[in-house]
Amino acid sequence: MTRALTRPPSDEQFTELVHAAWPALYRTAYLLVGNRGEAEDLVQTALAKTYASWGRVREVDAAAGYARTVLVNTATSWFRKRSWHGEQPTATLPERAAPDADPTDRPALVDALARLAPRQRAVVVLRYYDDLSVAETARALGCSEGTVKSQTSAGLARLRTLLGDAVVPQTTSTTPTTGDLS
Repeated sequence: MTRALTRPPSDEQFTELVHAAWPALYRTAYLLVGNRGEAEDLVQTALAKTYASWGRVREVDAAAGYARTVLVNTATSWFRKRSWHGEQPTATLPERAAPDADPTDRPALVDALARLAPRQRAVVVLRYYDDLSVAETARALGCSEGTVKSQTSAGLARLRTLLGDAVVPQTTSTTPTTGDLS
């Protein structure tokens, strides 16, 4: 049951939201951008935007979902910028993964997620990591359920190409399979 407010929520309630929502927001941000520092920046930016709208919140229980939506929308706007390449400078070029490498290893999955188009990455993370329904994902991204379904299909097909069917099995189910990406 949601708690409808008769007056704007307090700063203490925002602090409680930050403490409760930070871990989940950070994990989602990390899966979206693939870099710890940028994930922290993304969460901070999303929480700052959430705080800017804090006086209009009428249901504190819905604030975490609102913050996640702000986070995804902020990441999407970052991806649209010309300066965004998702590349990280290094002193040496990384070696290509060996064909017999274990594709279930978390770094391989995070790397594969980083190679998806931004909308596909957002849909896959929200559906399969945050365990949102198609409708919830569509609301969070501000798009249609059909777009969520088509982007999910395309994203999973790309992950199958990158990681193999053993890691991302073919399924006709509309319910996401649970997997630990953390």
